[in-house]
Amino acid sequence: MNFKGQVAVVTGGANGIGRAIALKLADQGAAVMIADTNEDAAMITAAEVKEISGKSAVHKTDVTNPDLCTKLASLTIDSLGPVDILVNNAGIAGSSGWQNRSFSTEADWKLTYQVNVIGMSNVTSAFRAQMHKRRSGRIVNIASIAGREGRPSLPHYSASKAAVISLTQSTALEVAPLNITVNAICPGLLWTSMWEEVGSRYAENNPAYKNMSSRQVFDAMVEEKIPLKKEQTPEDVADAVCFLVSEESRNITGQTLNVDGGFFMR
Repeated sequence: MNFKGQVAVVTGGANGIGRAIALKLADQGAAVMIADTNEDAAMITAAEVKEISGKSAVHKTDVTNPDLCTKLASLTIDSLGPVDILVNNAGIAGSSGWQNRSFSTEADWKLTYQVNVIGMSNVTSAFRAQMHKRRSGRIVNIASIAGREGRPSLPHYSASKAAVISLTQSTALEVAPLNITVNAICPGLLWTSMWEEVGSRYAENNPAYKNMSSRQVFDAMVEEKIPLKKEQTPEDVADAVCFLVSEESRNITGQTLNVDGGFFMR
């Protein structure tokens, strides 16, 4: 795969999965705009991208603000050029303090939906016009295996990621006549800062994991849930993104790919 001469935007691109996606796209030649609320971390990732592909930019963006998303689109054109690839990766697990609660609050439901679903729609809408004009584009939405079935621990998060899968299908149908593809990826079990907090909640509320550390909970779930018996990594997700935005996937749209070691087979 070669994305030389192409421009990519990665929301939530400063850390974790987003960072891995940005670096992988850069490794294949793309110029990358890093959009994130954490501007300092985004600057560090952008510097790494620039060392690899020679072109990067940063915009501090809150995806829940449509005006900032519109500004992101215009700044990307001004600094890097028209966008070929959009990766909607920005997301949260809940409102402030979610990791210390064993139940979902109204604030969890509202903010998670606002960021994970409406925010994704805001960003896509901001870039749709320029993709429409060029009659080409690749969009990838990062969902989660939590969106494949209900989860008692974080129902608001699971519901938001299920909505991402549905939004992907609806958007794909809408923009297909414009030669724009839209697909989603469901990452499986990845050891991230968010999962470290999730693991602590499991240890506190699930007798099966009592007195375990967060990492021990994670390892136990990998052994129990993943047929391949190995954890997934941000780089695994980045590889899948690169395939879905490549010419090799030109006839794939409206699909959701599990990158989960066989956790869900459907």
